[in-house]
Amino acid sequence: MALTLYVDTARWRAHHKHVQEQFPGLVPVCKGNGYGFGHERLAEEATRLGSDVLAVGTTYEAARIKDFFGGDLLVLTPYRRGEEPVPLPDRVVRSVSSVDGVYGLVGARVVIEVMSSMKRHGISEQDLPQLHAAIENVRLEGFAIHLPLDRTDGSDAVEEVIGWMDRLRAARLPLHTMFVSHLKADELARLQQQFPQTRFRARIGTRLWLGDHEATEYRGAVLDVTRVAKGERFGYRQQKAASDGFLVVVAGGTSHGVGLEAPKALHGVMPRAKGVARAGLATVNRNLSPFVWGGKQRWFAEPPHMQVSILFVPSDAPEPTVGDELVAHLRHTTTQFDRILDR
Repeated sequence: MALTLYVDTARWRAHHKHVQEQFPGLVPVCKGNGYGFGHERLAEEATRLGSDVLAVGTTYEAARIKDFFGGDLLVLTPYRRGEEPVPLPDRVVRSVSSVDGVYGLVGARVVIEVMSSMKRHGISEQDLPQLHAAIENVRLEGFAIHLPLDRTDGSDAVEEVIGWMDRLRAARLPLHTMFVSHLKADELARLQQQFPQTRFRARIGTRLWLGDHEATEYRGAVLDVTRVAKGERFGYRQQKAASDGFLVVVAGGTSHGVGLEAPKALHGVMPRAKGVARAGLATVNRNLSPFVWGGKQRWFAEPPHMQVSILFVPSDAPEPTVGDELVAHLRHTTTQFDRILDR
């Protein structure tokens, strides 16, 4: 009995090809938990796509994935002096976001990140005059810019990239390759048309692996079902059942990421109102689970355990049976499945 990730493989791979056609020179991204699929699986899919470069989050991820992908590996986390050395092959390319970082990677292959409106990390315009001497002792693979997802000020992503292209060109720095993140296909095409001598390469993870929501589905298997009456005590904390119904033990607990939710940026009155309502219910131990039964998301009977969750299903709903599978609305980037099944 398991928490299973089901993949409609033909549909999933058709989506990959569609994204690849939209973004020539695409660099797939495989970081974190491999977007819910695992590093080994995404390395296999990147190879299937014919990718020559695979982007990973950290040097530790590069060390793990190097045996599964034969092309270049681009580490997205910027190099910092004093970091723990990790043995890596020459086909690993390091990101750098400071002049000092460039000087610290003598002989290495590097991509230099510039500071975008994200303001996370990157070379500033004031740093550009110092780069000429710094890049003489590295193998420069290109520059990179990581853009924000939302532009609430109405600014144009393409114009932001153009601004940096102009600054780099004015500083007489090589512009043979520019790695970009979070651009639309038409925006990438505009840049390529305006700068035909530069190769723009889109680094894409979420849109590539998770862009077709209908291609994947999590399901948790029912392990046990126990009938309870109103007022009957149950669980670790011996709470009372609010009404007659069933306690349903389903595969999927905290070790799988069930109950783990990242903070969300809320826009608009309705999403904020729903957030307030959820917070209010949580104060009285009412938390909606990601598991669906009888067409509705069901409530946790109590907080999820390490490997299972206990749900409360009211008596007016169909009674689950052991072996049934409940669809689970889980976030891929925070979920660890027991098994993955292609169909």
